[in-house]
Amino acid sequence: MTELLPLDPDQLLTTTRSVRKRLDYDRPVPLDVVKEALEVALQAPTGSNSQTWHWIVLTDPELKQKVADYYAQSFSKYYAAQQPRDETGKRVASSAQYLADTMGQVPVLVIGAIYTGGDLPEGNQAGVWGSLLPGAWSLQLALRARGLGSAWTTLHLAYEKEIAELLGIPAGIHQGVLLPVAYYTGTDFKPAPRKPLDSVLHIDGW
Repeated sequence: MTELLPLDPDQLLTTTRSVRKRLDYDRPVPLDVVKEALEVALQAPTGSNSQTWHWIVLTDPELKQKVADYYAQSFSKYYAAQQPRDETGKRVASSAQYLADTMGQVPVLVIGAIYTGGDLPEGNQAGVWGSLLPGAWSLQLALRARGLGSAWTTLHLAYEKEIAELLGIPAGIHQGVLLPVAYYTGTDFKPAPRKPLDSVLHIDGW
């Protein structure tokens, strides 16, 4: 059992950030630690207790680089359409660009996917993704508790079919998130600025 950081639940929830520039690409990540965190993630809620999620863990340098190349292509198109104006937006854009440029060097990539049996349903898809994404967030929390950073990314989905073919993911399985995983440098994570609660809170109706 990996030794856990001394974080209370509120600290863990409020200081688990998307880590990009502070991922340590030189420090190996033991597969056993990732599997340990995944065991925690499997306790997340899933509709009808279906547990139809799948977790594709990539450690092979060639496979990681191919996925990273698809991600970089998608990021390039996405970034070209963005115009960050304030300082926060510029910092996030710089951080995201760095990750896109270096993702192939990240020690471990984890793709969260879910069985749908075919095409995704039309309209509101909360019933599908609600059975995968809580597990992915739980994985990020479990990784953080073990001193590992990650970042929530989805831009690879522009090439979902190509990546599925590359990794042998069968038909009827849809990818939902890509998490680069590595130990991180520094320890000064803190809560991020957020809108005031009252600006987004609605009680007994809108």
